[in-house]
Amino acid sequence: MGFMFLILMATIATAVAFPTNDQNYLVMPHSGSGRCLSWRFGVEAYNVREWTKVPGACFDYVGQYMRGSQYKQDCKLVCDEAYAYAKGLNVTGDGKDVWVFDVDETTLSNLPYFLAEGNWAIYEPTFAGWIEKAEAEAIPQALKLYKRLIKLGFKIVFITGLYEEFTDLRIKNLKAAGYTEWEKLFLKGPNDDHSAVVFKSSKRKELEEAGYRIRGNIGDQWSDLIGTNTGDRTFKMPNPMYYVS
Repeated sequence: MGFMFLILMATIATAVAFPTNDQNYLVMPHSGSGRCLSWRFGVEAYNVREWTKVPGACFDYVGQYMRGSQYKQDCKLVCDEAYAYAKGLNVTGDGKDVWVFDVDETTLSNLPYFLAEGNWAIYEPTFAGWIEKAEAEAIPQALKLYKRLIKLGFKIVFITGLYEEFTDLRIKNLKAAGYTEWEKLFLKGPNDDHSAVVFKSSKRKELEEAGYRIRGNIGDQWSDLIGTNTGDRTFKMPNPMYYVS
């Protein structure tokens, strides 16, 4: 996920910590909730595209979803399916079977930043300030998948839309969150100022040209999963907060 974009997100109660306990934040029924559920489904299925903000009537709905148990359950389903698929693969042991992970909203959660920001109009300078703190927590279900894949013999590759100036901070944050080893970490260079689809496709192409086999690919944006050299199978993590082309 890149950060050179405008995020207009749900207005939800401010907090400064990603919920890590088992408290169940229900997506409460209200006028239009059925429409918002359909909108979220459309976003995840890539039927709703090129959107710039959450519909006003769905602000509270999306906020409750991201803080609640349904989001956690949806992440678990995706990661459990990814692991079930991975277990059935023949890992050759030559170090060339890789699994590609996106970072923001796939392996690390920026929800505390969004909650603390409050106005949901997020621009590069403020998001960069958050990244500099290196405090994003792991999405638990993704961290579990990451550890399981390593045990199966896969090499891990991270591809993030952040620019190379944040490399040391990104490494610090990943390791602090529990992602302690990987084969490669790709960030955008000074000549990579183009869409996420083009950038991530180019990095996956580099991997395959170097002899790696992309056995799996997981991300929260469709721009992580489409384009070229997408791998043998892709997995979409839920994220109805923003869209990256």
